[in-house]
Amino acid sequence: MRKPHKPAPKEKHPEPLFCVIETTVTTPEQARHLARQLVQARLAACVQIGQIESHYLWEEKYRAEGEYRLSLKTRTSLWPPIQKFIAQHHPYDVPQIICLPLHHTDEAYGDWLLEATTSPALD
Repeated sequence: MRKPHKPAPKEKHPEPLFCVIETTVTTPEQARHLARQLVQARLAACVQIGQIESHYLWEEKYRAEGEYRLSLKTRTSLWPPIQKFIAQHHPYDVPQIICLPLHHTDEAYGDWLLEATTSPALD
């Protein structure tokens, strides 16, 4: 009689050190204000702002509206305070706040991200 096959143990993949967090707002002024707050608080090393067009359903109505996307480059470990900060300061009832892991970055860029998001409160 054969022994039952045991599946190989699942590999633990370490959480990526860096991520991109994205959110959207209505106006360029809102985007700039939120970006400035996040960078000055050292929660994000860099925030890029781009104009986009979003298509979605809201309250059972189709909508197509211009928005501004903020892409924050930061440490993955800062996701909880960033998510909380954005939710508290966001003009939308249900804001998009998503976290995209960065599995690879240039070494020098990664070093800069670490340096730019370092403060006594974080380390």
